[in-house]
Amino acid sequence: MSEGWTRHGKVRAREGEAGLVVEVDGLTTQAKYYKPLIYEFFRKAWRGSRPAWGEFAVEIRMEYVGEPPWLDLDNLAKAILDAIKGHAFHDDAQVARLLVERAPGERERIVVAVTRLSERPMRRP
Repeated sequence: MSEGWTRHGKVRAREGEAGLVVEVDGLTTQAKYYKPLIYEFFRKAWRGSRPAWGEFAVEIRMEYVGEPPWLDLDNLAKAILDAIKGHAFHDDAQVARLLVERAPGERERIVVAVTRLSERPMRRP
């Protein structure tokens, strides 16, 4: 299961035809915990593609075991988008589709999938 993954601490990521996938092991009720953790991964370990222009879809899935943790998904989304900004895309305004969900899983983790929707530049107001 580690084929093609780059790992640093609790974070791992890989690129494929579908886009970028980032996984963070473990859960906490503090959404702000994820921003520095993921940011450090990209700064220290990631040697994949650089940020791109265009529109993106981002799916964030919080997987839990047992009772779901008390965590506001909107705060989680903001922390994750801030952490991957400058690595997957230049600005989180490029996110045209965002799905954030909480679901039971085999282990506690956050899974982030980033997919490019188009290469056309966004129009500025």
